[in-house]
Amino acid sequence: MSFTVAIIGRPNVGKSTLFNRLVGKRLALVDDTPGVTRDRREALARLGPFKFRIIDTAGLEEGKGDSLSARMWRQTEKAIEEADFSLFMIDARAGVTPLDRHFADILRKGNHPLLLLANKAEGRAGEQGLYEAYELGLGDPIPVSAEHGEGLAELIEGFDRMIFDLNLDSGEGEDDEVTSKSVDIVGEVTEEQESESEVDSGLPLQMAIVGRPNVGKSTLVNRLLGEDRQITGPEAGLTRDTIGITFDYQGREIRMFDTAGLRRKSRIQDKLEKLSVADTIRALNFAEVVVLMVDVTQPFERQDLNIASLIVQEGRALVIALNKYDLIENRQEVMKDIQYKLEHTLPQVKGIPLVPLSALTGRHVDKLMPAVFEAYRQWNRRISTAKLNKWLAATTEYHPAPSVKGKRIKLRYMTQVKTRPPTFAIFCNRPADVATSYQRYLINELRWDFDLPGVPIRLLLRGGDNPFAKKS
Repeated sequence: MSFTVAIIGRPNVGKSTLFNRLVGKRLALVDDTPGVTRDRREALARLGPFKFRIIDTAGLEEGKGDSLSARMWRQTEKAIEEADFSLFMIDARAGVTPLDRHFADILRKGNHPLLLLANKAEGRAGEQGLYEAYELGLGDPIPVSAEHGEGLAELIEGFDRMIFDLNLDSGEGEDDEVTSKSVDIVGEVTEEQESESEVDSGLPLQMAIVGRPNVGKSTLVNRLLGEDRQITGPEAGLTRDTIGITFDYQGREIRMFDTAGLRRKSRIQDKLEKLSVADTIRALNFAEVVVLMVDVTQPFERQDLNIASLIVQEGRALVIALNKYDLIENRQEVMKDIQYKLEHTLPQVKGIPLVPLSALTGRHVDKLMPAVFEAYRQWNRRISTAKLNKWLAATTEYHPAPSVKGKRIKLRYMTQVKTRPPTFAIFCNRPADVATSYQRYLINELRWDFDLPGVPIRLLLRGGDNPFAKKS
């Protein structure tokens, strides 16, 4: 990345809309509700010939002490410090507001390079606001429409001037490939990459942190990063959209997604919360390992189990982080209760790793990532066909499949067809008649005999003989 640009401005002026347009995909949530963005989000962007890192920030609002608006402003200040220059946006249709003037004064005194953008300037409705923008003393405003893509040619000219004045590398001629560090969510891995050797292939491990609202997800993210990267506080629902952050852990690149809290569907009425939940579900689709965070000072609720079940259905490796474990006295009882509920609600994934920790104090947080790496390794496990068929013969001899209407079911051949999660195919004479209970038995025996705790296992039943017999 050649240079970094931050988008700043008061709430609801269109910062996230411009961010999505420059990135070329819908990464940031966009809604008419002011203050949707609270944490800063970054990605690789492109404007004409320029390639750069762009940071979307929270709306500029005044706040004192440890108020939410003050915490949001501190995050924006960090983004401004990281950026080579900023795009200060106003709403041309609303005109220049006192809040615009207030923060323009702050930015002007800070002597930070910036371009002034008058957004929503399409049509005649934004003309008055465009003329008012000259009063801010931040140079000539550039009229744009982030929603409709108008004014981008003028914005390119503004970038050209800024790059020349600051002597920045424009990024022209760089490879078009987007690295994992540059995007918020990267695509799923192809089948050709699905092998155990991929565990140490150098590709970033993609990890999502999910859970109910206010269980400490963002606090854990900050603890792992060693900085106040995400806004935290006692208020529930501070994180509204999924934020992707890349960091290095003991030489391994990690792509971590901090997500919005998941409540029960019956409690979700607000449109913005529905968008946040959809964004979290999308993060699950791209994650490889999911850390389900639970507040152990609260009862282990059905919603926690529902989230765990959703992760298993998506076929992701699962690790459960038991946060605030240092605040409870009856630790053994709490641990036994959680294990009991998991075993009876999710019997298909016995052995889910549980990591007691305190995100606030950092106690035992160092045990989380080793558990994540182990879950990832198991998720990528591949077992040889020879071992599987030897196991199948011994298992069916000990406990044959129940006959149906006096007709015997013969399990003839077994192979692993994919990893991520481990998926196995068994060829038999009557696949439709194999009882669900017997399939569960096979999965449980497979998990026990090949040491596959906590990861989803897929079992496919196929008709016919050994498909490779003629080839061999």
